[in-house]
Amino acid sequence: MLEDLINGIEGSSEPELKVPSMDEQKRIVAKLKTLEDAGELSPELLEAYLTGKKTVD
Repeated sequence: MLEDLINGIEGSSEPELKVPSMDEQKRIVAKLKTLEDAGELSPELLEAYLTGKKTVD
């Protein structure tokens, strides 16, 4: 069972995400808080920022 899980992870077709720098993480959090305070944070935007599809300028 454990081997199946490990093989499933290793055989995953999803690319590995690059971890943003600490400064970039802080900018992302600040942007997400701003969007949340304005009532503009959606699940789609959250996913885009957390997966690197969208970045903070």
